[in-house]
Amino acid sequence: MGARANGPDHPTGTEGPAGGAGAGGGQSARPNHPALPDEPAAPDHAALFAAMPTPYLVLTPELVIADANPAYLATTGRTRDELIGRPVFEAFPGNPDATATDGASRIRASLERARDTCRPHTLPVQEFDIPDGSGGFAKHFWSLISVPVLDDAGRCRHLLQRAEDITDYVRQQAMSDHPSGRGRRWHRRVLEVESDLFARGAELRAARQAEADAARRLAALSGVALALGRAETLDDLARVVNERGLVALGAHGGAIGVCDGEHNLRLVLTDGIAPVGVGPDTVLSLDGPYPSCVAARTGERVLLPDRAATDRFSPQLARLAAETGVQAWAAVPLESGSRRIGSLSVGWTRPATLDQGDIQLLLALAGQSAQALERIRARADERAQHAVVEGMAEALQRSLLTEPPETEHLQVAVRYLPAASLAQVGGDWYDAFLLGDGRLALVIGDVTGHDRHAAAAMAQVRNVLRGVAHSRRDSPGAVLGALDRALEDLQVTALATGVLATVEEAGAGGRLLRWSNAGHPPPLLIDPDGTVTVLERAPDLLLGVDPSFRRCDHAQLLVPGSTVVLYTDGLVERRGAVLDDGIDWLAEELARWAHLPLEELCDRLLGALEGAVEDDVAVLAVRVRG
Repeated sequence: MGARANGPDHPTGTEGPAGGAGAGGGQSARPNHPALPDEPAAPDHAALFAAMPTPYLVLTPELVIADANPAYLATTGRTRDELIGRPVFEAFPGNPDATATDGASRIRASLERARDTCRPHTLPVQEFDIPDGSGGFAKHFWSLISVPVLDDAGRCRHLLQRAEDITDYVRQQAMSDHPSGRGRRWHRRVLEVESDLFARGAELRAARQAEADAARRLAALSGVALALGRAETLDDLARVVNERGLVALGAHGGAIGVCDGEHNLRLVLTDGIAPVGVGPDTVLSLDGPYPSCVAARTGERVLLPDRAATDRFSPQLARLAAETGVQAWAAVPLESGSRRIGSLSVGWTRPATLDQGDIQLLLALAGQSAQALERIRARADERAQHAVVEGMAEALQRSLLTEPPETEHLQVAVRYLPAASLAQVGGDWYDAFLLGDGRLALVIGDVTGHDRHAAAAMAQVRNVLRGVAHSRRDSPGAVLGALDRALEDLQVTALATGVLATVEEAGAGGRLLRWSNAGHPPPLLIDPDGTVTVLERAPDLLLGVDPSFRRCDHAQLLVPGSTVVLYTDGLVERRGAVLDDGIDWLAEELARWAHLPLEELCDRLLGALEGAVEDDVAVLAVRVRG
């Protein structure tokens, strides 16, 4: 990779012992450490560029000259006004009579390669003549290195070309075999130039190594960022940072510390860094004599490069090093905005002197860890609050799903199965109660929605319906019509489906079922011989749509041994299937278990559901004794 347009930030804060932690209690104050000098002022890059003794040329990606330092102007014999803003091969057109006719094309190819690959490119020796100021050209040989300068997005923003004139060296090499070229003076000059070329090679190797190190750090950060997005717990966070991030630092292990209240630091330790007898989770005082505590408490970096520095930091840390074999430590704070929320600690079983790139990697890991930690804590708080609210709503809902009454001639069974999700509370309900005239009222309904608001609306609809049914003692259709008007007057804006039915005496031991259907799945009738009939009638509008709508009543004679089943759509609706298919399935299941006692019939019915249900299920069944 090429050079970055902006240099790396310099570390600030304390460079003292770095962060591990262990058990053992200990001192409440941090050990004394020598004060560090103030951070040096930022360098004047323009002055440095102008003072460089080596010629440098700055180009745009279009190979237009943007700047040149004084050494470059002196070497080429040109002025800034002659160069700035001109294409480089227009400013230096080359000698048409040169012996090397491919000089311009090779230099162009080198510049374009550095620009397009975002990697430095070198031309060790290239002949390229430049104007001599008198209308002719002077033969020159150059050593050229083109380096891309990248922006924050990794794109080439400028090209920096080092153009060293090695004409003397090439000529000396050519003359070395000539008698007049032999001698101590020429031999010394050859050694000087060869030594310089060796140094240049060492610089190039170091640059390539730095590039490889930067790529390794970038890959580590990318892997950590992706994995932290999936972390759900503090243990997940510690594992990701250790497996993906600390490996790039060659660390033996690490610890994530999270501030727990005002005085404690909860640590999650990786294998190999915890002392004997201490589990992966431990709690330390923020005033503890460990680097992780210092970083979390003060916001300072703590760097301990070797065993001697570790032993000097505190007796407790020295004992921890002796027990675990961890010689070197580093700790940096985890910060969210202006708040310190914990620390990231790293340990090595060998001396570890961190260079600037390693420190920047550690700080980047800490920044990513702090963001992930805040997200994990926010989710945990949200889940806890959600559980409290849903628990209250579910308790409210279940308090409304009361036990049905038992009569001499009728047996009633009810079941309720919540959806298998966090939002367990919905608007499904059943109800069964005796009216003042001796009739048994049966209700099954479903308020739209699947949250605490649906549960609250269900409670309102249920209670209003009970009151209307007791006060009017009318047919089911008339009661539902009155319910529509009451919901409008009371400004209950919920929409609901439902069936209201009543069972009354009909002579000869039989009973008469009357019902009104407000957009709900139809009841099913099981005859004593096991025959199942869908009591399909044209359904009326949903409740809460039109208070002036006139609702219909339907009737069915029930002989002794007959069973009527009311249910909500969660029992028969399936993803990708039509409702009629679900009702057909229900009829087959009821026919299969028709001979069973009513309670067992309901249990078998819910047991026949495959897997977790996606919607709430309510079932109300009534059987005529006989």
